[in-house]
Amino acid sequence: MKLFRAGLIASVALTVPALVFAQSSSPFSGLSGLFGGNSEADGPVKLDISVSGDDDALIRQVRNTSLISAALSEGRSTGQDVLAAARADYARILGLMYDEGYYSAIINITLDGVEAAEVAPLDAPEVVNNVVVAVESGPRFTFSRAEIAPVAQQSDIPSDYAVGEPGGTGTIKSAALAGVDGWRNSGYAKADIGAQDIVADHDQNAIDSRIGLAPGPVVTFGKLNISGYERMDPRRLRKIAGFPEGERFDPEELDTVRKRLRRSGVFSAITLEEADVLGAGDTMDVALTVVEQKPRRIGAGFEISNTDGAMVSAYWMHRNLLGGGERLRIDGEVSDISSDVSGLDSEFKLRLDRPATITADTTAYFETTVTRRREEDYDSDTGAIAFGLNHIFSDRLTADISILYGKSRVTDANGTSDFEVIALPMNVEWDMRDEPTDAKSGYWLSGDVVPFVGLKETGSGAQVQGEGRGYVSFGEDDRITVAGRARLGTVLGSDIGETPREYLFYSGGGGSVRGQPFESLGVDVIPGPDGPIRTGGLSLANVNAELRFQVRERIGLVAFADFGQVWTEGSFQGDSNNHAGAGLGIRYKTPIGPLRFDLAGPVSGDTGNGVQLYLGLGQAF
Repeated sequence: MKLFRAGLIASVALTVPALVFAQSSSPFSGLSGLFGGNSEADGPVKLDISVSGDDDALIRQVRNTSLISAALSEGRSTGQDVLAAARADYARILGLMYDEGYYSAIINITLDGVEAAEVAPLDAPEVVNNVVVAVESGPRFTFSRAEIAPVAQQSDIPSDYAVGEPGGTGTIKSAALAGVDGWRNSGYAKADIGAQDIVADHDQNAIDSRIGLAPGPVVTFGKLNISGYERMDPRRLRKIAGFPEGERFDPEELDTVRKRLRRSGVFSAITLEEADVLGAGDTMDVALTVVEQKPRRIGAGFEISNTDGAMVSAYWMHRNLLGGGERLRIDGEVSDISSDVSGLDSEFKLRLDRPATITADTTAYFETTVTRRREEDYDSDTGAIAFGLNHIFSDRLTADISILYGKSRVTDANGTSDFEVIALPMNVEWDMRDEPTDAKSGYWLSGDVVPFVGLKETGSGAQVQGEGRGYVSFGEDDRITVAGRARLGTVLGSDIGETPREYLFYSGGGGSVRGQPFESLGVDVIPGPDGPIRTGGLSLANVNAELRFQVRERIGLVAFADFGQVWTEGSFQGDSNNHAGAGLGIRYKTPIGPLRFDLAGPVSGDTGNGVQLYLGLGQAF
C-alpha cells in the first residue's frame, strides 16, 4: 500500500490483501439481466451505507468519501454512472479505513443485490434501484511503536502518533509531513524521508512504525527566475515580490512573496517552484511564473432606505497603469436619491496606488476627493488632496499615514463659512476575523488620529476615533452568532464653530443607529439668526449588537439593537443627547457577500419618524 505526498512515505508491509470484498455466487455472464432494470423501474436510486458497530462518525466519513454518494447528489444515476462509481469506491473506502486504523476491513458494494466488483464495465445495467455499501471494519489497530527521528526543534509532531494510539495511515502521514516541515521551517529546504519501516501485525492488531528523516543541508535563497509577464516591468515585478535572495530558506517567505503579488491585483495566477538541485554554496533558485489578468475592471453598488432614499455607486479601475503595478481607481457615488429629509449628495474620488514603494510591503498613494452634500440643516462642498503611505506589517495588522490639504464651504442659517486645513491622518487596523465579509468569530480593531492645522479662521486640533468589533458563534455548525460593535470619537483642541463640519460627529442611519434617520442626532450650540443651528457634535459614542441565526445554508435572520450619543464638547464633556433603534433583518448569502435587508424603528430619543428600511450588500458590520 502506498501513502502519497511527493514520495515522503513508501510502502507499508501488510499481511492481508490490499482489497477485500465478499464473493458473490452469481455468474459473471448476463449480469445486466439480474438487475431487472427497465424504463418502468426508473426512479430515485436508494443508497444505504452501514458500518459494523453502527459508528455514526465512520458512516459519515464513508458517505463523504463515496463517489456513489457524490454521483447521486449531482443527479448522475444511470447504471453506468453508478457502476463506475461503485468500482472506484472499493479502493477509496479501503483507503479511508486504513487512514482510521482498520486494516482488516471487508467491503461489500452491491447493486440490486449483485457485487459491483463482479460486474464487467461493459456489462453495466441500464437501471440501478438499490445500492448497499456494507463495511465490516474489523479491529482497530494501535501503535506498538511510533518512532520518528531526527526531529527539528520546531517540529509539531501529532500527539496521536504515539504507542497505544490508533495506528491509522493518516496519522503516520501527518507525522511524516510534520517532521519534514519542521526541518524546512528551520532552513533545510530539501528535507525528506530517508528511511521507513511500517508493519501491520494482524495477530496483535498492532502497527510498528519507524520513520527516518533526512534533513539535508541548510539552504539559502538563490535567484528568482521570472517568466510569464507581458505588460509588467520585470524590475518592478521583482520589487513587488520582495524575494529574499541570499537569506536563509524559510517557506513562510515564499508565502509572503505570493501574498505580495496577489495584493497587487495584476496577476490571475502565480506559481513558485523550488529548484530540484541546489547550486553552489547550497543555494536554491526559485522559478516564478505569473499570468497577468485583464487590466481594467468596473463595479457598482447600491443601498436603499425608505427615508434617506437610494445610494448608487460605481467605479472604474486599471490594475497596471504604467507597467509597474500602479492601480488607478475612479469612484463615483450619488446618495440621498428621493430622500425625504435632504437633497442629493454626490462624491467623486480618484486614487492612484503604487505598490512596493520604499519597501515591498509599503504602498504609496495619491488621492483626491470632491464631495457635495445637501443636508437638512446645511449645504457643504468639500475638496481634498492627499498623499500617503500604507504599510502591511502582517496579514492582520496594517497602518496608514498621509498628509492632506482640504477646503470646504458650508452654507447654513448663519450664511457661508469657509474652512481650510492641513491634516496628518493616521490609521491602524488589526483584523482577527475569520471571514471579513461575514465573520463568525474573532475581532476587528481600528484607531484613527487626525491632527489638523487650521488656516485663516479655521481652528486647529485633532480628531480621535476608535472602533472595535467582536464575534462569537455557538450551536450546531456555529449557526448562531453574537456580533457587537462599539465606536468612540472626539475632537480635541478646536472650538465647535471653528471645526470643519466633516470632522464633527452625527448619529443615525444605517452606519450607526438603524431605525433613526441619517445624521438625525447632532447638537444645537452655534448661535443663529433664528436660534441655535444644528451641527455635528465634538464627541460621539455608538454601540451596536446583533444576534444572527443561520436558518439554512443561504438564508439567515438577524435581530439587532443600536444606540448613539452625541456631546457638545470634546472629551465627551458638555451637554449630550442620545437615541436608539432596533429591528429585524434577513440575510441571503451570495458569492460576494450576504445580501442585507433590515427593517428598524426608533426605540428612544426624539429624532425618529417611523420605520426605516435598509437594503445593501454585506453585513452591517
